[in-house]
Amino acid sequence: MNSRTESPARTATRVRARDGDAMAVAAFVLGLVGLLVMNLLLGPTAVVLGVLALRWHTARPGRARLGIALGVADLVVLACLVTADGTWSWSVS
Repeated sequence: MNSRTESPARTATRVRARDGDAMAVAAFVLGLVGLLVMNLLLGPTAVVLGVLALRWHTARPGRARLGIALGVADLVVLACLVTADGTWSWSVS
């Protein structure tokens, strides 16, 4: 078999790993942005994407773990906001 013809299983594994890498990066970005806005939506999304990326054997496991940690931090920030002033959003005044 030459390099131009790959087995379908190998191609599927390569595509799945690339999707896992994309999910790891998305988890990190969503977790980071979630610290500032939309904690309730972005936090759990970052956690789910990070776990899926690790399950799909991403080449970026550190980034996936950071996404999970930032997603959990989003939820902690949200819990602090809710207990501090009883609101589900940031309060400037």
